[in-house]
Amino acid sequence: MPVPYAEPVDEQQDGERGLALPWADGTFPPGTLSARRAVWHDLMGLALHEATHALASDDVPVGALVVSPDGRLLGVGRNRREETGDPTAHAEVLALRQAAASWGRWRLEGCTLVVTLEPCVMCAGALVAARVDRLVVGAWDPKAGATGSVWDLVRDQRSLHAVEVVGGVREDECAAVLQEFFAARRGTAG
Repeated sequence: MPVPYAEPVDEQQDGERGLALPWADGTFPPGTLSARRAVWHDLMGLALHEATHALASDDVPVGALVVSPDGRLLGVGRNRREETGDPTAHAEVLALRQAAASWGRWRLEGCTLVVTLEPCVMCAGALVAARVDRLVVGAWDPKAGATGSVWDLVRDQRSLHAVEVVGGVREDECAAVLQEFFAARRGTAG
C-alpha cells in the first residue's frame, strides 16, 4: 500500500500557513542562545511525542517535524514503514511531504526540521533536496547517521545546499526511547 502524501496542516485564519506555536511571533529561531535552546527543547518534546505513535505499528520510534521561518508548524511525521510497507516512509520524509503540502512549495528554505534520531542517507538527501536550512537532532546514530556521525551529507562541500546542524537536543531521552524499543524486540527489556 503506497504512503499517501499527508494532508496539509490547517491554514490559519490570518492567511498564514501552518499551525501557530507559542513562539510564532515572526522571530524564529529566537535571537538569544538560551531562548533558542528552550525552543529546541520544546520542539524535540513534540517530536518525541510523535515518535511514540510509531510504537503502535511496531515501527522504529522516530518522530520529526518541520517549522517555518516564522515559527509555525508545517508538518509532522513518524516512522510508518511497517504500517505502510513503504521503505521511504521515514519520519523525516513524511514531515517534509506534509510541510511542502502545507506551504504550497517544495523548497523549504528557511525551515527547520526537528527529529529524534539523526537522519539516514535517504533522509539527509531529502533535507538537502528540500533546501531545509536547519536540522535539530536528538540522538546521534553511530551506525547509519548521515548528518555527522558516519557521513555528513548535509554539510558536504560538493552539495548544492548546506544545512546547519544543531545536535544532541534531549539526546538521552531520544536515545532511551530507541534503546527500550530495540531491547523489547530482542527480549532483553527490563
